[in-house]
Amino acid sequence: MSRLSSSAVLRATVIGAGVAGLTTALALAERGLAVDVVERNAGLGPGSCSWHAGGMLAPWCEMASTEAIVGRLGVQSIAWWRERFPGTVSEGTLVVAPARDLVELNRFARRTEGYHWLDEAGIVALEPDLADRFRKGLYFPDEAHLDPRLALAALVERLASLGVAIRFETDVLPEAATGDLVFDCRGLSGRTDMPALRGVRGEMAVIRSRSFALSRPVRLLHPRLPLYVVPRGQGVFMLGATMLESEARGPVSVRSMLELLGAAFALHPALGEAEILELAADLRPALPDNLPRVERAGRVIRVNGLFRHGFLLAPVLAQIAAGAALDPHFDTELRHANIA
Repeated sequence: MSRLSSSAVLRATVIGAGVAGLTTALALAERGLAVDVVERNAGLGPGSCSWHAGGMLAPWCEMASTEAIVGRLGVQSIAWWRERFPGTVSEGTLVVAPARDLVELNRFARRTEGYHWLDEAGIVALEPDLADRFRKGLYFPDEAHLDPRLALAALVERLASLGVAIRFETDVLPEAATGDLVFDCRGLSGRTDMPALRGVRGEMAVIRSRSFALSRPVRLLHPRLPLYVVPRGQGVFMLGATMLESEARGPVSVRSMLELLGAAFALHPALGEAEILELAADLRPALPDNLPRVERAGRVIRVNGLFRHGFLLAPVLAQIAAGAALDPHFDTELRHANIA
């Protein structure tokens, strides 16, 4: 959609400076709206679940465990991130499983697409440090990943270049926000207006290894606790996988971290010598079907329910939200059928 003329500038307030809020603000600013972003936290940081995300842009891998619509929408986001965040790494994703769990690898393959089968030599050609570890793997060459914290900072910088500032430590409810349009991107806090939202607890670790390297995210399939390891550069890795149907906040549990670090050790024993830099837990906002939703009520457009797909789906949802605001013929199917 083309930018609005100066005589028809609309003012929009975006509530929330997580990845959903920042991408929505950028979609609006790029269309010529005057945008104001408000965030209740003191700055970018652990107050937002986006801060603890894995940053995997892996639509084909996600299709193995969620609805196909997540993959179809997520594919569109990869090009968006490449254009706007130079730190996007386009090295694909590698999926492996121990020999005893090859049935899990076959099951994963049946549920998705966009991959090549690799033998042991093919795995080693991609990731030399996985030599002698796995006999078979799946390589998804068109997937990508990014560092969420660097990406959020880049979005803030890009917004600033378009004249959009963020007012931190500002807690505003949608009905009290100023502007012609209000975009509610508050995540779990938004369930005051979307009562079906629930929190799904996720726990993560950041580690540093001085003797192990990866060039791309690696997913280790396991019937009990699948693991993903995302390289951050300079020997730093983010470990994740836990998904608990719990809204308990607080530090990472001993059990979860034992399982997570044990799975990392199963990927490669060298990770047993890694340093633990950070442990964290947060709640992902999810709707009953685990699919996101964009809906409009008067001047308020709600963008929520991104679940574990925040960085993968936020750019596309932002475009849908902008369409909901600016197109008088906005397709109601997007509001009532979870974008499907």
